Amino acid sequence: MIESYPNAFIHNFLGHAPKWYKTTIVAFLIINPWIFFTMGGVIAGWLLIAEFIFTLAMALKCYPLQPGGLLAIEAIVIGMTSGSTLYHEVQTNLPVILLLMFMVAGIYFLQELLLFTFSRILLGIKSKPLLGLSFAVAGAFLSAFLDALTVTAVIIAVAVGFYAVYHKVASGKNFHDHEHDHTTDDTVHEENRQDLFQFRAFLRSLMMHALIGTALGGVTTLVGEPQNLLIAHQAGWAFKEFFLRMAPVTIPVLFSGLALTVILEITGWFGYGEKLPVRVRTVMEDFMAQEDAKRTSRQKLALIIQGIIAVWLIIALGFHLAEVGFIGLSVIVLATAFNGIIDEGQIGHAFEEALPFTALLVVFFAIVAVIGDQQLFTPVIQWVLQTPPEDQAPLFFIANGLLSSISDNVFVGTVYIQEALKAYHAGSITRDSFDLLAVAINTGTNIPSVATPNGQAAFLFLLTSAVAPLIRLSYGRMVLMALPYTVVMSLVGFFMVDMVLPTATEYMYEHKLINHHVPEDSNHVLTSPVKH
Repeated sequence: MIESYPNAFIHNFLGHAPKWYKTTIVAFLIINPWIFFTMGGVIAGWLLIAEFIFTLAMALKCYPLQPGGLLAIEAIVIGMTSGSTLYHEVQTNLPVILLLMFMVAGIYFLQELLLFTFSRILLGIKSKPLLGLSFAVAGAFLSAFLDALTVTAVIIAVAVGFYAVYHKVASGKNFHDHEHDHTTDDTVHEENRQDLFQFRAFLRSLMMHALIGTALGGVTTLVGEPQNLLIAHQAGWAFKEFFLRMAPVTIPVLFSGLALTVILEITGWFGYGEKLPVRVRTVMEDFMAQEDAKRTSRQKLALIIQGIIAVWLIIALGFHLAEVGFIGLSVIVLATAFNGIIDEGQIGHAFEEALPFTALLVVFFAIVAVIGDQQLFTPVIQWVLQTPPEDQAPLFFIANGLLSSISDNVFVGTVYIQEALKAYHAGSITRDSFDLLAVAINTGTNIPSVATPNGQAAFLFLLTSAVAPLIRLSYGRMVLMALPYTVVMSLVGFFMVDMVLPTATEYMYEHKLINHHVPEDSNHVLTSPVKH
């Protein structure tokens, strides 16, 4: 029987997503123009943000690119933003796009080395609290000098490798069965299912610890997050001054976050505490033994080459020898050239992980463009600047934190530092007040933004990556697992901004650790806000 066109359309639209989900997206698309033209851009803009968050929350039902893309296209068509504004956002964030395209693909060609290294760490540290702390510390240290997305790409590659190895064995296959599909549990033997569930929980906790670590480390240095560099440029701060000005807030937050990692693993609260199952450990140890025993001279040479390239990667990123994306491209060229990977098809697999998320990120920039064009954050900024000077820094921390948890922390940081800069040039605030606000803006956009995957690109990258459905890491579960970190880190950050930062800053002034200064020329501070 030939299917009717309406039924065929229903089946084709968003594929195998649930019918209720399809109906919801259609309802969004119908109601948005009516809200925009009858109630105005502010209400329609906030509704659009809520709808986009919904598509992210349902990422395991349907990849957010399609429904989110439809919402973004409609927003441009009805005039909530424009193609030129979106293009400006893409231009501004081109380094992030290049990073995703090339660095994530570059990490793909270092998988053997990563699996070799991290398997020994994972099996060598048998204490789960200590293992979780190790992942958090590694994420913090690497993100302070490298890039959170690069670190996330590494842990994704490691988790996928571990999961695939055990899934094969749990399904009765051997380690090197290339035809095995590890995305479904249909082949998993019944006696292995409970171990697989525990292994997923084990990997989820380690990945969340590492991601939280990227936020803890990323806020501390000038190069840790993209908005850090922008804020430092506006304020005329060099690397050392940036670190010292942030330290009264970032160092206590760092230690509180690391302490919470240990507490969560000991207590088992919020989905943490699951240990590596004994049978999984046995499988991984057998896998390592087999790999070591059968490793050929070519494979050993490949590991050595990947190790040399990894050293180049760390040096190049640490000294910022080029844009991160270009360094990633160099990794691709070196790893493939010296390991004999010369077929286009082999190289193409490396880009399968990154490009869908790159497209999704551009869709996200369209939502950010709506926020800018409809000035959704402007009333909050104006209200904060009208409060007494001593209240502005803690209020900026709160406002930045709330907005960063639902929007992009880079965008929020950019908007707020420009508004603070305008107030400084207008004479509404002093230079010292501007410096305190800059610290509050930077810490506010970085610390509370761990609340949801919206706030940080690394969190969103993990949520939409291939490993998320494998380990059952949904939007809701990620929010729940991040909740204790969000509460503790935000409270500590707020307390330090409100009660400690002004006194600590005065102490650093008195002891010449930092200097009172006004930028010598306009190149140090932008004289007008970035137009969105």
